[in-house]
Amino acid sequence: MSAQIPLGLALPKRPARGREAFRVSASNAAAVALIDRWRSWPNGLLTLTGPEGAGKTHLAHVWAGETGAERVAAATLDPADPPALVAAGAAAVEDADRIGGDARAEAALFHLINLARAEGAALLITGRGAPQSWPIRMPDLASRLAGAMSASLEPPDEALIADLLAKHFHDRGLQVDEGVLRFLGRRIERSAAAAAATVARLDEAALDAGRRITLPFVKEVTGL
Repeated sequence: MSAQIPLGLALPKRPARGREAFRVSASNAAAVALIDRWRSWPNGLLTLTGPEGAGKTHLAHVWAGETGAERVAAATLDPADPPALVAAGAAAVEDADRIGGDARAEAALFHLINLARAEGAALLITGRGAPQSWPIRMPDLASRLAGAMSASLEPPDEALIADLLAKHFHDRGLQVDEGVLRFLGRRIERSAAAAAATVARLDEAALDAGRRITLPFVKEVTGL
């Protein structure tokens, strides 16, 4: 049986964000391949979409590390920001689907797209759902986003769910048997959010009970 770090310790929960920690499977391989070919993006622009918890932030973090890109939340964009972001040669703007109706942020993103194109900088923009569905009010910005090359992170398959569970356990300083990962991977909802929530629930329950996360304990806590 695999050894586990003793429970009851106040271990820091630090998500691993490196390339080696990003799990590639059939559900995200196409998107990863497009990210890797960033030098060939039309007009230097790519939108990366997917459901909450699908790995957009992690992949943006990996890409930023490889390109030297600055990462910024779309909601914090200011019209004065684009020159500095473009000067780095690459930029990643996250959660652009959440700025609909924010005239200042929309104007800043539109300016950033235009400036990056003019200066030959690479620009990665993430959001949930297709860009055409984002509630953007500026017609020119909506047109730019809709016309950009897009990569989509699909809902995870069984193999990826098992890998995500392993990653979340690792991020929390825990090791579990492969049997636990297989059991959960076949039974929980096929979503990254469900994987994260399941591990958090088991971690909390194990800490409260002072027990290890074994298969019998998992069955007891989850009722699966």
